Amino acid sequence: MTQAYPLHWPDGLPRTERKAASQFRTSLSAALKNVKGALESFGRDSGKPVSNIVLSSNVGGLDLEPPRDTGVAAWFTWEGEQRCIAVDRYPKPEDNLQAIFHILEARRTEIRHGGLHIVRQTFKGFTALPAPEHWTQALGVSPHATAEEVNAAYRRHARAAHPDQGGSGDQMARLNAARDAAIRQIGGPHGV
Repeated sequence: MTQAYPLHWPDGLPRTERKAASQFRTSLSAALKNVKGALESFGRDSGKPVSNIVLSSNVGGLDLEPPRDTGVAAWFTWEGEQRCIAVDRYPKPEDNLQAIFHILEARRTEIRHGGLHIVRQTFKGFTALPAPEHWTQALGVSPHATAEEVNAAYRRHARAAHPDQGGSGDQMARLNAARDAAIRQIGGPHGV
């Protein structure tokens, strides 16, 4: 199940390495309102309601500092399929949300000028594969875990997951991916 926090990025969608400057001047609350409104309007315009909306990001908790990973993923169901529009192009979550708003508005324009069949073609690229398991879940740690806590959890789980200990290569690959994602997000050394 996709959660709003922490960020669940769609599997197979590459991440932006170099952020672009944004011209948006929209606050986080206004950008949230814009995206929710655009999803509702898109459902009305298409005659196919949008449901199960989850706006997933690393904005959450009581942290006063902006998150290191500013990506945002809008997960929703349309025409019986889970879809995801994910943007991490900009250095602020509100700008990435506003970009999602503009992407949705473009789909509404396609409906008006090209019809529903055009939007269905466009949305083939937004069909979402299940969100990958977040590193916090795979390792059983808090989103605020330190690199030391991540590495300790990795070692603890690796004892059972390793093929030599009755686990499998898939289980170890899952743990390795979770540890790598955690270290990329929070920073720190890979210690084993």
